[in-house]
Amino acid sequence: MDAHRTLLAQALHQPEQFWAEQARRIEWRTPFARVLDHSHAPFARWFVGGTTNLCYNALDRHLTERGTQAALINVCSETGETRRYSYLELHREVNRMAAVLQSLGVRRGERVLIYLPMIAEAACAMLACARLGAIHSVVFGGFAAASLATRIDDARPVLVIGADAGFQNGRRIAYKPLLDEALALAGHRPAHVLMIDRGLQPFAMMPQRDCLYHVLAAEHADARVACAWLESSEPSYILYTSGTTGRPKGVQRDVGGHAVALATSMALIFGARAGDTMFTTSDIGWVVGHSYGVYGPLIMGMTTLMVEGAPTRPDSGHWWRLVERHRVDLMLTAPTAIRLLKRHGGRFAQQADLSSLKALFLAGEPLDEPTARWAEQVLGKPVIDHYWQTESGSPMLALPREDVAGLPRKTGSPGLPAFGFDFKVVDRDGAPCRPGERGLLVADGPLPPGCLHTLWENNADFMRSYWSGHEGRWRYATFDYGVADADGYIRVLGRSDDIILIAGRRLGTREIEEVLLAHPHVAEAAVIGVPNDLRGQVPLAFVVCGASADDADARAALEAELIRAVGRQLGALARPRSIVFVDALPRTRSGKVLRRMMQGAVNEVQAPLLAAEINRLAA
Repeated sequence: MDAHRTLLAQALHQPEQFWAEQARRIEWRTPFARVLDHSHAPFARWFVGGTTNLCYNALDRHLTERGTQAALINVCSETGETRRYSYLELHREVNRMAAVLQSLGVRRGERVLIYLPMIAEAACAMLACARLGAIHSVVFGGFAAASLATRIDDARPVLVIGADAGFQNGRRIAYKPLLDEALALAGHRPAHVLMIDRGLQPFAMMPQRDCLYHVLAAEHADARVACAWLESSEPSYILYTSGTTGRPKGVQRDVGGHAVALATSMALIFGARAGDTMFTTSDIGWVVGHSYGVYGPLIMGMTTLMVEGAPTRPDSGHWWRLVERHRVDLMLTAPTAIRLLKRHGGRFAQQADLSSLKALFLAGEPLDEPTARWAEQVLGKPVIDHYWQTESGSPMLALPREDVAGLPRKTGSPGLPAFGFDFKVVDRDGAPCRPGERGLLVADGPLPPGCLHTLWENNADFMRSYWSGHEGRWRYATFDYGVADADGYIRVLGRSDDIILIAGRRLGTREIEEVLLAHPHVAEAAVIGVPNDLRGQVPLAFVVCGASADDADARAALEAELIRAVGRQLGALARPRSIVFVDALPRTRSGKVLRRMMQGAVNEVQAPLLAAEINRLAA
């Protein structure tokens, strides 16, 4: 058995021994008395009784050896500004921010909602909350006012931190009017709003409520704020993810388990080392930005590169020039971003010096084989797929970055279950599927350290949404559809509701999309099921194509070619009813295709107008 499989087996069958060893990767003020308490299953408490602090592990413990090393590099593509902070400088900024938060009434256990673009102050605010033992809730900058209001009401923050403006796809977005509208809509009234004035957009201040950060920071320029030492299971942050009810699902993360999980994944999956530079493109409003844009690299003693702006501005070579300029070792982004860059060709990547880059990691949605092959060919670097969720906080399916004998990468699969995940592919009755048989992806509890502890102030929904009993064990539902091979590699086919039932046959939309994406003239594709009197449902495909198919005759020929390709590979039942060519696909801020929105458009819009409606939604 190879070394990686040996570690996986130990994490699964001897979890307390494995995680006690991994816990040595972080610093504890008080040693933990017990590795795991699963007596109130499915709730799990890791490193019981141990006290630690995320900010201390991210900053303070590195000051002696790495004080002058760059900790954070913040780039704004739109303004051209680059700010660089050493560990000593970032530690000073975070202490200053923590003192300002204290002056505004933030205490241990209080919530702070952060509504900021990808600027250094956003990372400082997160770390300052961690230093104080406050619970941060980051909401994507520019998020709609009504959705922001629901998060304010759910978290009930004592303080909201906002900015005058940020950038989205080259457009300047005024944040303060959105924030003011959200606060007017919300039932909860935070005591204060702390504003970061970037000088981009004039904004109105509400007396007694609104404060300017630069004014208060000047009053606390040399502040030193002690770390609050938290018991391992105390909450570190809330991060909202989509829910099926009107109330958003606030994923609650602990402190100790989260720190250990990040340190373990950085070392054993990413192959990271202190002093490396990591470029994670995700916004901090998403879990990837939390785990591998802020906390993970700093806990590891690395430099983290934080960028505000789109990957194609000023052109599609921007990211690759940043890799060259800042000697990036590890890069983490989403398949959507790589597909977008693929539309512009590979010449920009080939013009940049990428010699420092060791690997490109992709996560956030299933990675199709054509995109993976294109990226490896253009970059000349390993392209490594991961599968994880907001709920997990770190990879759930992965392979180590370093090549391991007998552990091949299989394009289309993220790999094996990560440390401590007891994954199974099961049918609707919970029985195991055979290798190669499609089913639901589930994990038997307990989940490993770093996974969601519960939902914020909603244990009942946590139980109802994620857990079910099976043969005396608690089983976690990922809500994803997958297939395992004889070697235990799992391929994720998409959300369990992204399944089309065609004449009694269950077919994943991703399977059809991969056939479409394999065509050289297809840049992006999304498939949904539409009602059919004879077969129940039939596939309808939306395709973003390249310039080589930019006239009606070429698109008609391409449509026929794509439909034939799907029929050849998946059978006649899988052939799309038709293909709608669009300029872009509507997506969430994290890059996931909004299939339900597209489904609604199909139900409401006449066929000749459908492409125009999808383009409108994408815009």
